[in-house]
Amino acid sequence: MADIVLTTLNAKFAHAAFGLRYLLANLGELRSRAKILEFDISQRPVDVLESVLAERPRIVGVGVYIWNVDQATRLVADLKRVAPGVIVIVGGPEVSYETDQQEIARLTDYVVTGEADLAFANVCREILQFDQASGGRQPPERIDGQEQTTRGADAPRSPETWQGARIVAAEIPQFAEIELPYDLYDDRDIAHRVIYVEASRGCPFTCEFCLSSLDIPVRQVPLDKFLDAMQRLLDRGVRQFKFVDRTFNLNLKVSREILSFFLDRYRPELFLHFEMIPDRLPESLRDLIRRFPPAALQFEVGIQTFDDRVAELISRRQDNQLVEANLRWLREETGVHVHADLIIGLPGETVAAFGRGFDRLVSLRPQEIQVGLLKRLRGTPIVRHDAEWGLIFSPYAPYEILQTRLIDFATMQRLKRFARYWDLVANSGNFRESTPLLWGDASPFDRFLAFSDWLFEASGRTNGIALKRLAELVFRYLCDELHLDPQRAATCIWHDYLRSGHTDRPPFLRPYLLDDAPSRAVVTKSLPRQARHVV
Repeated sequence: MADIVLTTLNAKFAHAAFGLRYLLANLGELRSRAKILEFDISQRPVDVLESVLAERPRIVGVGVYIWNVDQATRLVADLKRVAPGVIVIVGGPEVSYETDQQEIARLTDYVVTGEADLAFANVCREILQFDQASGGRQPPERIDGQEQTTRGADAPRSPETWQGARIVAAEIPQFAEIELPYDLYDDRDIAHRVIYVEASRGCPFTCEFCLSSLDIPVRQVPLDKFLDAMQRLLDRGVRQFKFVDRTFNLNLKVSREILSFFLDRYRPELFLHFEMIPDRLPESLRDLIRRFPPAALQFEVGIQTFDDRVAELISRRQDNQLVEANLRWLREETGVHVHADLIIGLPGETVAAFGRGFDRLVSLRPQEIQVGLLKRLRGTPIVRHDAEWGLIFSPYAPYEILQTRLIDFATMQRLKRFARYWDLVANSGNFRESTPLLWGDASPFDRFLAFSDWLFEASGRTNGIALKRLAELVFRYLCDELHLDPQRAATCIWHDYLRSGHTDRPPFLRPYLLDDAPSRAVVTKSLPRQARHVV
């Protein structure tokens, strides 16, 4: 049993709730009275509720994010119906902005906005001390000396008459005050989950679509303290680390120290993921990066747009010439796995302009290009462009763009399918040889958009397509629509099929494969298993 239950619904089982571990690590004297219960969004909120209430908690803290806000709202609503005496505290990026407009905030007792590492403990301490002093089961009216709004039992649910949770605005904590959470990763986490770490928080840039633009200033974890924690993880067998720093290569001295630390301790299967500033890769970092073996490093590089005018509109500073030079260097001289991001639907960007940027990025040969639709994250200033550029977003999470003045709804749907099929075919790595055949010497964007239109018409779906079926559809398109030589297409798809771990010859390929065609794939080093869940 636990007086305090910390819970959330992760996007996948393989994801660990990094924020909850920070909260538990900083509960001080209350830590022994608390427990983390993690779930994922595939589980029913009512089943989550059953597990939570089995602990007979006094306080339940819920981490709320863009990917779980719907399920978290149902969880809190049912919890307050079934156990109204349990105090519910919610926090996280999704409820830290526009709080008074959210259903979950009207249902709960407290909302801690901002970085709650220390503030959550203060709220719990006040509640439990009040219980002890009064013997009552009602939460105190004041937290941290601030008057808070009081939630009525049947509070009206319009923003104008909102009487929801007491809001506790957390002060930005300094890392010198915070206990690091890494010892709270257990053996199950190490065996099956992504291990998240951070050497800094904050971002110096002001890109208007991004929550990190609101997170200023950048704060570094004391390096000795951080590296000691990394050593303990290594000693426990951790080999795969995802750094969640938004700008890992901002402080070059710290970046070099961390890279040197891991390089000196390199073991097979070591895998490090970093989010990098794409136009900042000086020689002082390059000399270390090139020394890592292939597949040991993955860099997430946020390009977002190559259109300088669009970048200026959204307050994004980026030297695209340096970006190109850095990406070429990474692909030609290192074994880094490059994951690059582009956004569809930015204000002022046409389909043609996006397509030119996509083609430009393809020519730089990153191993993955993640194409995402613009989202209206709560609190971000992207909404200032709504009127001028006709930005219309879905009001439901994940708040994706539906249309703009330059891209109508039907076209946006086509582009959304383009992004999904690009993941299935190009990013999956299952069609490494076959994918370039889809465009040959033509525009990758134009050709792949045409392929995605055909694939949707042929399959009628954007998910749940088995690999063998998808391979057959790619083969049909190459032969029937692009009139490629069937034997050439079959050979490329067969090589891809073997590389994915299959050895059976699909019936649609058999007529075009020579009898002595290899039946074993060439084994090449690829990303570790957990790394597939990193981005």
